[in-house]
Amino acid sequence: MNLRQLKFEDYPKYKLFFNDQSHTLCAYSLPSVLAWTNDEYQPFGAVYKDALILAAEFQTEKKYRHLILPLRPGHDFSPQELCDIAVTSGFDEYWFVPEAFLKHQGTSDLKARFHVHRHAELDDYIFLVEDLSLLKGNKFSKKRNLINQFHRDYVDTGRVDIEPITPNALDDCLEFLELWCEERKCHEGEDMLLACEKQATINTLLNISLFELTGILLRIDGMVSAFGIAAPLTRDMAVLQYEKAFSDVKGLYQYFDGQCAMRLFNGYTYINKESDMGVEGLKKAKKSYHPVKKMRSYRLVLKK
Repeated sequence: MNLRQLKFEDYPKYKLFFNDQSHTLCAYSLPSVLAWTNDEYQPFGAVYKDALILAAEFQTEKKYRHLILPLRPGHDFSPQELCDIAVTSGFDEYWFVPEAFLKHQGTSDLKARFHVHRHAELDDYIFLVEDLSLLKGNKFSKKRNLINQFHRDYVDTGRVDIEPITPNALDDCLEFLELWCEERKCHEGEDMLLACEKQATINTLLNISLFELTGILLRIDGMVSAFGIAAPLTRDMAVLQYEKAFSDVKGLYQYFDGQCAMRLFNGYTYINKESDMGVEGLKKAKKSYHPVKKMRSYRLVLKK
């Protein structure tokens, strides 16, 4: 198996493998696989027996190197096939294995070949598009109050414009991202996770047309103050891969979140807002929007 490092320009070559794929964890989005490329993490891939094999290599943290489940339209991979692919590729682990896959395969066959471990920090939060668009009910009353304040101070006074992210707006988005990162101190050495996410966001913005993604930005008094980018995942679910807004503008995030749900997820039932990565602040923020479910993530570790 000739695994090679993937480049952004490989997107058109491999996107067909993701058509009608059924895995509901955000890792099964090709733009995400490619965009997170950085000095530490590099995606690798190969077409092997008509399937796309995807692997993650790490420069220093070798313990994190892993495969994700292989992709071949219309084919479910058996535990023996997964074992053979792992051995052939030289990897010991699969990450981002959805709970639904385990239930479909049956754990007895898997456990004969793999150790099965929960990977709770990589569980994805799933929301109804309708819930985030309308925020109906008492459970969202605090969100609606913040939105009403933002409406009064900014929208009703004509200070807000929302538009698609186009090539002409990329410089403004990148400038906003720098300011947003200054707020959160997401510089390498201070918070590696935020630094990696920043680079992934830059990679996505610069390749948004190549990756066939949709995004919107919000301007206050002409200045970009928020943007969001969505990517398709399954037939009824898409991923909100990036959603960023200035935190010092009261009600901005809550207002913009609803706009993302309405404008970027038309035709979908569910929004996948990715995992909390074990970060308490992210966990609290995601739970405050009342997810309808969490997609559990597992690791499969090859038995010696």
